Amino acid sequence: MTKVKVNSGNCGYSVLITAQKVNGTIVEISLESECGMVMNMLNEISLLDMRLLFTNHIVNPVYRSAAMHLKHTACPVPFAILKAAEVALDLCVPENVNITFIKE
Repeated sequence: MTKVKVNSGNCGYSVLITAQKVNGTIVEISLESECGMVMNMLNEISLLDMRLLFTNHIVNPVYRSAAMHLKHTACPVPFAILKAAEVALDLCVPENVNITFIKE
């Protein structure tokens, strides 16, 4: 099981993503958040097939769901869902990702 916490920034919402391998190619996604838009994504992405994780943005089920439900296109949650699914399926190692703003 893989757990990822996302602090999304300006909106003030955080999301706890849990990705659990169901079998060799299927991962179950659960989300905990006060953001209704993120929670609405679960209708389409609660079960993901490994082969669909690596498709482009237009056909990827996570990004398609995000396009339907999220108003903020820069929301980091879809990316984090995909990374959590990859780790749960042993397709990559759990390495933290950062975005750092440099003020000059």
